[in-house]
Amino acid sequence: MFHKEGFKIILIATFIVGLGIIAIENFVSITWLNKSLSALLLLFYIIILQFFRNPKRHTVENNNHIIAPVDGKVVVIEEVFEKEYFKDKRLQISIFMSPLNVHVTRYAVSGKVKYSKYHPGKYLVAWHPKASEENERTTVVVENPEIGEVLYRQIAGALAKRIVNYAKPEMQVIQGSDAGFIKFGSRVDLFLPLNTVVNVELNDKVKGGEQIIATL
Repeated sequence: MFHKEGFKIILIATFIVGLGIIAIENFVSITWLNKSLSALLLLFYIIILQFFRNPKRHTVENNNHIIAPVDGKVVVIEEVFEKEYFKDKRLQISIFMSPLNVHVTRYAVSGKVKYSKYHPGKYLVAWHPKASEENERTTVVVENPEIGEVLYRQIAGALAKRIVNYAKPEMQVIQGSDAGFIKFGSRVDLFLPLNTVVNVELNDKVKGGEQIIATL
């Protein structure tokens, strides 16, 4: 199953790879070179497909749980001052997605979207300390009846050139449902209340849409 954001790219890649293999078969007579070029094209196609895979996830809704919004590795757990929306101290949990991870963003909590804003910016590597404030990004705040307001930020990286965000102000969203997509990797930051109990550690690998990363 593939994400709808990849349909156009997959179609173009299918056309290019198909033409490429036909050209190789007709114009490259050296057997080893013919097979090698065809294998490279197929590898390229497989990489494109895996970028846009969208596996089903089974979310157990719970207003006291914050679930991982994306697949990836936990790279930040710290108390920080959030400048854009809260303008106070929050607990930040950041998850880095490699090009091999699923790139779907899912809602970490259910509730009403209170804020959604796109920011153009740079394309620093996603683990750079300033990426959260200087890179292309979207900031979304969801108000949950039990937890309160939770902010998540999709951040583009050195490879990611397109952030897709489905959250619109006043939308009612469901925990674990599709919130957007970051094409070709990057990271997501969560900003939570300070009294949140963290259920993960640095360098843990988490599973978006299912794994509980924090509780209130």
